[in-house]
Amino acid sequence: MVMVATMSAFCENAASARFGGNEIRLWANPLSYEVVSDGVTLVPRTAISLSIAGNAQEVTRFEARKEHEQGRIATCVHAKAFVDLACEKTFVDCGAFEVHLAARPDGVAWRFVSKGGAITDERANITVPDGARCWFHRLSPKKALGCEETVSEAADAKELLTFGDRPFYLPFAWKIGGKVVAVTEADLYEYPAWYLDKADEVAGGVRLSALFAKYPKSVRNDGAGEDRRGRWLRVVESEDYLVKGSRDGEAFTLPWRVFVLAQEPAQLCEADIVYALSRERAEGDFSWVKPGKVAWDWWNDFDNKGTEEGCTTQGYLRFIDFAAANNVEYVILDEGWSEKLNIWKYSPRVDVEKVIKYAESKGVGIILWLAWAQAYGDEERVAEHFARIGVKGFKVDFMDRGDAQIAEFLDRFASACAKRRMIVDYHGVYRPTGMHRKWPNIVNYEGIHGLEQMKWAKPGKDMCANDVGAFFLRQTAGPMDYTPGAMDNYKVGEYGGTYRNPGSSGTRAHQMALMVMYLAPLNMLSDSPTKYEANMECFRFMAATPVVWEETRGLGGTPETFAAVARKAADGAWWAGGIANSQARDFELDTSFLGEGEWEAEIFRDADTCEEKPCEYVHEQRKVKAGGRLALHMARGGGFAIRFIRK
Repeated sequence: MVMVATMSAFCENAASARFGGNEIRLWANPLSYEVVSDGVTLVPRTAISLSIAGNAQEVTRFEARKEHEQGRIATCVHAKAFVDLACEKTFVDCGAFEVHLAARPDGVAWRFVSKGGAITDERANITVPDGARCWFHRLSPKKALGCEETVSEAADAKELLTFGDRPFYLPFAWKIGGKVVAVTEADLYEYPAWYLDKADEVAGGVRLSALFAKYPKSVRNDGAGEDRRGRWLRVVESEDYLVKGSRDGEAFTLPWRVFVLAQEPAQLCEADIVYALSRERAEGDFSWVKPGKVAWDWWNDFDNKGTEEGCTTQGYLRFIDFAAANNVEYVILDEGWSEKLNIWKYSPRVDVEKVIKYAESKGVGIILWLAWAQAYGDEERVAEHFARIGVKGFKVDFMDRGDAQIAEFLDRFASACAKRRMIVDYHGVYRPTGMHRKWPNIVNYEGIHGLEQMKWAKPGKDMCANDVGAFFLRQTAGPMDYTPGAMDNYKVGEYGGTYRNPGSSGTRAHQMALMVMYLAPLNMLSDSPTKYEANMECFRFMAATPVVWEETRGLGGTPETFAAVARKAADGAWWAGGIANSQARDFELDTSFLGEGEWEAEIFRDADTCEEKPCEYVHEQRKVKAGGRLALHMARGGGFAIRFIRK
C-alpha cells in the first residue's frame, strides 16, 4: 500500500475527492455534501452535522489536504482474491472535528472524525433525487433497530413520502440518469448502526433523515436467575448520547458513509469499497481460517425428526457421518445442545464432548450456536473454555439491536475467538460493515430475510422476489447467512410453512443457484441429510460449490426482475448462477468472462414441467466456447446453476 500526500487547491469553502468520473464534494457553509458520477448528480447537496455534548459543531476553519492511495491487498475470506486499494482521500479540518472524503472506482464516501467529547447526534442525512427508482428494506413494525430481516421493496422517490414510520435499513439503493447508487457504511466500531427515517420533500428530491440508537444506560436479560438463560439483553433505559467518544484532543473516528456507484445494478456485486475502506487486518496469522459448508440441524428440525428424537447424541453422529461422507467441513449444533440456553450445562440428550471427539475423528469441525446474552461480558472465558474442548467456532444469535454496545461486543468476541483460532458467524445482527476485514475469522453475518423464514411462511409470500432483491441490496454490504438448499420446492405463492418438513418457494434450480449467487464463506446447507441423500445428484453439485472466490462478475438483472452472476474459483473453474422472481424469464448468458478457449459446462436448469412440478430440473453437459452465449429459460421462481471447466 502506497500513500502519496499532496496539498490541494480548493475554493475557500469547498473540497472534493475524485476518482475517474466518481466525485464527492463538500461545502463549508452550510456543511453539506454532494455525490456526482460522470456528471450525473446522484445525491443532491445535503446538509450534515455532528453534535458533541448536545451542541452542533460549527465550522471554524476549512483546511484540506489530499492523499492518493495505491496498491492492492490479498484477502482471506472474500468474493475476490485481491482488492484494489486505489483511492483519492481528502481530509478537511473543520476545527472541532474533521470530515474525510474518499473516492474510488466503485464509489465514494465521507466520514466525521471528532476531536473529543460525547457524541450526541450525527446528522448523516441523504437526499434521493427526484425521478429515482428506489430499492430498499424497512424494519418490521415494533421491531428494534438492528433486526434486519424483512423482504425487499421498491418505489419511486416521491412515494417514500407516504411510507409512514418504519425506518429504512441499509443498503438503500436507487437508479437515475443511467447510474446506480447503493448507500451503506464501512469501518463501524464502537458506534451505532446507521438507519434512515422521516422522508421529507426538499429541493431536488426526498431527504431521508439519519437515525441512530442511543447508548444503553441499563439492560435487562430476558431470562431468569443467575445462570443467564435469556436470548436477549433488552435496553431498558438509554443515555443521552450515541457514544462517549474520546477525551478532548483525542480523535474518535466515525464510520464511513458509503455510496457504492455503478452503471447497472449487476455491477454492485463487484464493488469492494466496504472492504477497502474498513480497518486493516489485525496482527497475527489468519491462515488457519477455514471457510466451508455446514450440515445444519435447526431448519430441517433435526433430520425431520423433531427436537426430542433428533437433537440427541445419535442424531448428531448421524449428521457428522453425512458431512464426512460428502466433504462438508462443519456440523452445527444449533439451539438445543445446551439446557434451557445455559451454555454451561449440556442437554441430557446430547453428550457434547463425545460429539466433538467423534467429529474430530472424522475430520469434521463442530460449531456451537449460542444466544449472545450468554457470552456478553464473558467473551474470553467462553472462547477459552469451548476452544479447549475442541469447538471450531460459534454461531452467535439474537443481538437484534443497533446501538454501539453491539458493535463493541462484535469486535470483542471476534478478538477472543481469533486468539483461540475459532471462527464466528454473527446471526441475528445488522448487515456487515467491514469488521470481517479486521477479523477474517468472522466468516458470515445474517441481517437478511433468509430461508429460515419459510418455516412459518404463509401462502402468497413472494420469497423469490426477496431473493432477487437481496442479491443487489443486502449482498452489496458483504456476506450473508441466507442458508439455501431446500429440496422440497413449491410453486410460487402456494407454499405455507411447516416446521418439521419445511420447503422453499420456486424451483429446485433456483435453490441450487443460490449457492453460487450469494457470498457465504460459511454456508449452511439448510435441508436434512435424509432429503439430501434422496437427491444426491443436486446435493453433490451444491456441496462442491466454493464458498470463497478469486473473481466476481455481475451478469445482469435488476432488483425487480432477475439476477445473474459469474464467479471464478481458485482452481480456475468458473461458476454461474441466475434466479428469477415470480415472473418467468428468458436469459442469454454471455460467457465472455471465461476469457478464451473451450469449456465443458455442467448445467442444472429448470425443466419445462417445473411450473407445475418445481422439484423437476434438467441436468446436462454442453461444450462452450468462451464468448459464446447460452440460451436459458427461467420459470416463475426459477433459476440455473452452471460449472465451467476448461477442456
